[in-house]
Amino acid sequence: MAVQASAGVIRKRRARASTAVRGYGAATPYLFLAPYLLLFLVFVIGPAIFGIWMSLHDWDFQLPGKPWVGLQNYKDLFDPLSATAEPFWHGMRATGIFTIASVPFLVAVPLGLAVLLNREFPGRTFFRAVYFAPFVLGVAVIGLMFRYILDTNFGILNAFLELFGLPEIGWTNDQPWAWVSLVGVTVWWTAGFNAIIYLAGLQDIPAEQYEAAELDGAGSWQKFRNVTLPGLRPVSVFIVIITLLASANMFGQALLVTQGAPGDTTTTALMVITDTGFSQFRMGQAAAMSYLLALCLAIVALITFALMRERKS
Repeated sequence: MAVQASAGVIRKRRARASTAVRGYGAATPYLFLAPYLLLFLVFVIGPAIFGIWMSLHDWDFQLPGKPWVGLQNYKDLFDPLSATAEPFWHGMRATGIFTIASVPFLVAVPLGLAVLLNREFPGRTFFRAVYFAPFVLGVAVIGLMFRYILDTNFGILNAFLELFGLPEIGWTNDQPWAWVSLVGVTVWWTAGFNAIIYLAGLQDIPAEQYEAAELDGAGSWQKFRNVTLPGLRPVSVFIVIITLLASANMFGQALLVTQGAPGDTTTTALMVITDTGFSQFRMGQAAAMSYLLALCLAIVALITFALMRERKS
């Protein structure tokens, strides 16, 4: 009797809970999403809309009025005689150089690390942690650390080269060494993140596919090309796109390691935007620059996705 009574109480509670859920109806999913949606609206959508509004005005913090200029800030970016066009496109060029130079390494190196770390060997967990550890450091830590390591006059790296009688290298104030430094620092810092994602993708590839390839006489390279790479296609698309976007938004490394030197050859678009907005107080023009950069990145991401997506037969 006691068991039956308990079962009856449980059924009644379930019925009340089900009735309560049905009472909310279609709104139930949105109630669970509400906290995130609120934060997303306040801190993402709201600032994005306000930034567009700013880009349509001559928005200067030092002046009381914010006159409407329409699309003039955008037009100035394509006017060779404008004071904002040359610095911005010079920064876009530097951003493009860094992106083209860094993305192949940030895709290939993590893939190689993931393939190695996916094998069984003593200390595998330790090495996984070691390769991922730099990614948890902030860009300020990375920038200051490598600023001292790569300094031409008293840097550790040049002191090490002197031990072998090699000449000093201007890692931060000569080209192409400045780009080599920035790419090297970024790969060392962020390769572990991509490697972990690749590693997760490798573990989702069924072992039966490798066994079937071995039965067909496939070697290591053939298994990698015909099993591993196709199995990692969705992961590769994700990694390539996020790496492109992250590289195109490079800011801290150039600011702290090379400080835009030599000259302004490593001054990226984000550095130009920041200087325009927060040093020159021309927030309207800086906002226009940022949205033009975002549009370029969106186009590049869509093209990359279209080229790499898995085509259905």
